[in-house]
Amino acid sequence: MSGSESPDERLRVVVVGAGAMGGEWLRMLARSAHAEPVGVVDLDVDLATRTVSSIGLADAVVGSSLADVVKRSGARAVINVTVPQAHRVVNEEAMRSGLPVLCEKPLAPTVSEALRQVALADLTGGLLMASQSRRYFRHLAAFRDAAAQLGALGAVHAQFFHEDHEPGFREQMAHPLLVDMSVHHFDMLRYLTVDEPVSVRCDSWNPPWSWFAGDAAATATFDLASGARFVYSGSRCTPGLQTSWNADWHVYGEAGAAHWDGDHLVQADAAGVAVEVGESSEGIEGALEEFVGALATGNTPQNEVRTNVMTLAMVEGAIRSSERGGDRVVLADLLEESLAQAIADERSGDVVEVLRSWPSAAEAIATPPWGTSPQSVPHASGGAR
Repeated sequence: MSGSESPDERLRVVVVGAGAMGGEWLRMLARSAHAEPVGVVDLDVDLATRTVSSIGLADAVVGSSLADVVKRSGARAVINVTVPQAHRVVNEEAMRSGLPVLCEKPLAPTVSEALRQVALADLTGGLLMASQSRRYFRHLAAFRDAAAQLGALGAVHAQFFHEDHEPGFREQMAHPLLVDMSVHHFDMLRYLTVDEPVSVRCDSWNPPWSWFAGDAAATATFDLASGARFVYSGSRCTPGLQTSWNADWHVYGEAGAAHWDGDHLVQADAAGVAVEVGESSEGIEGALEEFVGALATGNTPQNEVRTNVMTLAMVEGAIRSSERGGDRVVLADLLEESLAQAIADERSGDVVEVLRSWPSAAEAIATPPWGTSPQSVPHASGGAR
């Protein structure tokens, strides 16, 4: 649906998943000027009905079948807010039906599964975008603008320490920090600088008082392409001196340094570097606006499926390193091993054919073919980068 919508017409969307995060999306959509929630899909229809009723979406179609709800509601796009293990199934059904998808992070539990979705996007020609919603913060944009003025980078540091009680699947994950929270911080690193990660060494563990089943704490050091380092440390079970959900950041460069506390404080210690905070939508609202804008213009959004693969590679590389006693994991090697695994796991012949046609995984994700051009995304600072 490139350029087919009237600027004044709200995009009709179906939300798949009526749990806590699905409810958050629906509440935002109910007041959005950009999209209209016309349907909700969940295997628990009673839950979906209660969620829709509590938000006051009396006209929304509710059901357990995506195809049925789309047909009855006249939806033009899908927002996938299911648990991570269900993302690929929902995305595939939607895209094979010709519907673009905005999918909650993480796009897939493994890089190999993400590559299968890249191939699906190649096959269908549709837009699949991950909602890395923590990119959409005005103060992060101001921090990035300040960091860009520091010249060559020496190091980027991020610390995340929180006391996080979320009963449910998160507390049962093997790597609740790296998979469910660090994915945001790793993606923010990729937003902050074009200096892509090359390799990682990571150690993860679970403190004895932790209420998580898996490793709720980790440290990781990424080598960046320029030779700089990204140094990360975090925990989801630290009861004191908690940081922002967005982590606490420092950037050290040739011309000085900059700091963001993850909330509203951005500082620069460098001659001639001013901090300016602009205006724009934040969080999932920002992700939605970019998704709708991409469909209207045909431009490629940030976090189009191909771009998002490297964020997932950072997570999987960190996990692989931690499970190997902190050994260095080269992300390029991980990508190619994941492509071989994707070919072995995929059962749809047409998707396998696309996967086998790629010269390499790295080349497949290098240039997003969806849309007419890479988008000059208007960030919160008010500029385009």
